[in-house]
Amino acid sequence: MKVQASVALVAGANRGLGLAIVKTLQARGAKKIYAGVRDPAGFDLPGVIPVKLDVTNPEDIAAAAAKLGDVNLLVNNAGIAEVGTFLAPDAIEATRHVFETNFYGPVALSQAFAPILARNGGGAIVNVLSVVSWVGSTILAPYAATKAALWSFTNSLRLEVAEQHTQVLGLHVGFMDTDLTRGFDTEKISPDAVASQLLDGLEAGQGEVLADEVTRAVKHGLSAEPGIYLSTLPR
Repeated sequence: MKVQASVALVAGANRGLGLAIVKTLQARGAKKIYAGVRDPAGFDLPGVIPVKLDVTNPEDIAAAAAKLGDVNLLVNNAGIAEVGTFLAPDAIEATRHVFETNFYGPVALSQAFAPILARNGGGAIVNVLSVVSWVGSTILAPYAATKAALWSFTNSLRLEVAEQHTQVLGLHVGFMDTDLTRGFDTEKISPDAVASQLLDGLEAGQGEVLADEVTRAVKHGLSAEPGIYLSTLPR
């Protein structure tokens, strides 16, 4: 898919990777960019159109789909993370909460916008995944589970929309220098670098982008013996 002259909706566009994707789309000549944010009044970037979009709110999603009929690129970036393990007393409640945003949000947005993309020639859907799509975590267990589920959804969605010529790209990345990883003492890649790689992969027709060395090492290690997913995430 060509970024130049595209019409994009970026969910979770107010900060971090979402904001970096918006700015990179601008720099590469996107025709129109809708920034999906919870509070449009708090978003002010010249040339970008803020849209009220809480991905856990079906009414917001329906309203966006009704108004944004020219979209041909959907970026499912909205996500949250909560520190916790599966043996914590509140694990089930916490996991449900994170799944609502990180998994059911992208599913609902994809359902709403797939017909729009089809009418506009196919376009593309980007799902922001993670290195923990493939490995567990002792500090972000619910988050890792949502990204593993979203990876499976991404692979199934790719097959479902192939006939309508919609490209589906999964972006996997490890630690980025964003609010989400504040306090993590590890090497981090910049959101701008990730956004640039994402759009490069999109234009190259790729189905997957691995944005940093840790992610590439983990992907390579999935078929190792023993599998890398049987141990902790390398840093």
